[in-house]
Amino acid sequence: MLLRALASVGRQGINTCASFGRAGLMLFHALIGVPRFRKHAPLVIKQLYSIGVLSLLIIVVSGLFIGMVLGLQGYLVLNTYGADSSLGMLVALSLLRELGPVVTALLFAGRAGSALTAEIGLMKATEQLSSMEMMAVDPLRRIISPRFWAGFISMPLLTLIFVAVGVLGGAIVGVSWKGIDGGFFWSAMQNAVDVRTDIVNCVIKSAVFAFTVTWIALFNGYDAVPTSEGISRATTRTVVHASLAVLGLDFVLTALMFGN
Repeated sequence: MLLRALASVGRQGINTCASFGRAGLMLFHALIGVPRFRKHAPLVIKQLYSIGVLSLLIIVVSGLFIGMVLGLQGYLVLNTYGADSSLGMLVALSLLRELGPVVTALLFAGRAGSALTAEIGLMKATEQLSSMEMMAVDPLRRIISPRFWAGFISMPLLTLIFVAVGVLGGAIVGVSWKGIDGGFFWSAMQNAVDVRTDIVNCVIKSAVFAFTVTWIALFNGYDAVPTSEGISRATTRTVVHASLAVLGLDFVLTALMFGN
């Protein structure tokens, strides 16, 4: 019984290491497509639409309501101490430093990441990837690379849109509903937000999340078992693994950026 349990643990560890190796090789071949970016630019633009533009609705709606909730809760707390004029600072810094990159990455993993995994897995199940190899077309450069760069480019842009809409939602609640002076709201935000510390770090965070989530989504699709059940499991793994990776990386990046 003990030997069987140890063998199972060892086998799982070997399979995990092998998966990391395959994921690294896939990423390496996808990154080789950088010199041919001009040749594959139409493919990247097409994927930017399907990955980025089609994710705008969920990003905008979520950002608006999260900003409104943040504005309402922030007002209730700050008003207790007579500091409701600092609401703009609270909303902007919360969105830029944490909520914007993290929530956008989680939404991106659930919407675009799962779609990428299902799409690549279906291509593998219907032997489209094998057919490309038979025609001397590298599927990693033709299929994986454009989707990787589209995801890497689109998520930081979606994050900035999320933050902007969230700040607007906080202003709607704080200024239009609760009656905070608009000048106090916007001046507090402008005085508190630093371009390098807040905005640049927000973009860096979202870029790291974009790299990680897109990589996980594409690898799970490329490595999926070519059956309907295998694709379903791969899609579930993408959402779970990407969400855990985002939350773990968020702590590491926050400690590096703001821990001093």
